[in-house]
Amino acid sequence: MPTISILSGGAAQGLVKALEPDFVASSGFGIEGTFGAVGAMRAKLDAGHPTDLVILTAAILAELAGSGTVIADTVTDIGLVETAVAIRTGDPVPGVGNADELRAALLAADAIYFPDPKLATAGIHFAGVLEKLGIAAAVESRLKTFPNGATAMAALAKAPEARPIGCTQVTEIKATAGAELVAPLPQGFDLATRYTAGIVTGSAHEAAARELLTLLTAQSTQPERQRCGFL
Repeated sequence: MPTISILSGGAAQGLVKALEPDFVASSGFGIEGTFGAVGAMRAKLDAGHPTDLVILTAAILAELAGSGTVIADTVTDIGLVETAVAIRTGDPVPGVGNADELRAALLAADAIYFPDPKLATAGIHFAGVLEKLGIAAAVESRLKTFPNGATAMAALAKAPEARPIGCTQVTEIKATAGAELVAPLPQGFDLATRYTAGIVTGSAHEAAARELLTLLTAQSTQPERQRCGFL
């Protein structure tokens, strides 16, 4: 079976996987997807990784369209994804509705799981949240970082600690068995990131890539996007 190649932020992995069977059935193409921190995915694209479709933040897609790397008239929004707090399934649910509650929940945790604080959208933001809360130094020894939110949540689900907690994007939490969504970060610490897709200029399988782009962004698949955690 021929395949199309995707480079995508981890936030969209659950959605792509959910829609893949429909795409395969209608197009005859499989999907070879690489999912991870948006900075790392952008670097792979810049390094020449053969790619048909990219799903990254709206800001990055605007840059790629402006440079001609992505076909400008294919750039289409998928939706917003909030950054949120997660726990291991079955653990007591902490309050995180305001700064004081969030600070207390993080200080009470004996391990804090989150994605790369330099390359991942949620990881960069969460590192800033710890600074803003004034607890970055206090929790530094408990921080456990991973290449992306999916791997962070998979590790959280199997965490050996008694009171672990995590933070990444809602879609990555919802896609991980054993991880449970608590709530988005509270007002003043919140982040909603817009994810956008586009077809790479010179794609070897542009027609199939366009078909997948339509499926990912169609009104008919809006319920699936919402189920996966897109707003």
